[in-house]
Amino acid sequence: MAACWSGFWSRCTEHKLSGPTIYTSELNIEFEERAPTVAEYLDLRDSVGWHALPKTAAEAGLANSLYAVCAVREGEVIGCGRITGDNGIYFYVQDLIIRTEYQYQGVGSQLMAKLMDYIEVQAQTGAFIGLMTAPGLERFYGRFGFAPFPEDSPGMHIWI
Repeated sequence: MAACWSGFWSRCTEHKLSGPTIYTSELNIEFEERAPTVAEYLDLRDSVGWHALPKTAAEAGLANSLYAVCAVREGEVIGCGRITGDNGIYFYVQDLIIRTEYQYQGVGSQLMAKLMDYIEVQAQTGAFIGLMTAPGLERFYGRFGFAPFPEDSPGMHIWI
């Protein structure tokens, strides 16, 4: 399960998922510090029902990642996560994607731990680390020290 980090990750708390859990070591999953290929990335997005992107957009986005990690089982990328931002003041956790059949088995926790390890090394005091989450995953990200924005400072976005 996810470890808690020192310093500004001190709000992190250990959490156990309810129900039976198959840990990544039992699934023989390896973690590779690399971005997925465009084909792997688009396939992962499709596998979880995310909207389709043009290949050129995926290629540009992946190339501009600060850090990325892939979960690989038997040669197939079954999950990934990325860090984007300016590598100084702002860091964003992006695209934490795990194929549906591997969710709730520790893969996401392992990927997040690796993403947070990168941020812990790179981020300086005062840096902002953000992410957008799907409803119901607040508790998962809370384990890594994330908290919702206060109601008086909501985020905004535009989809093109």
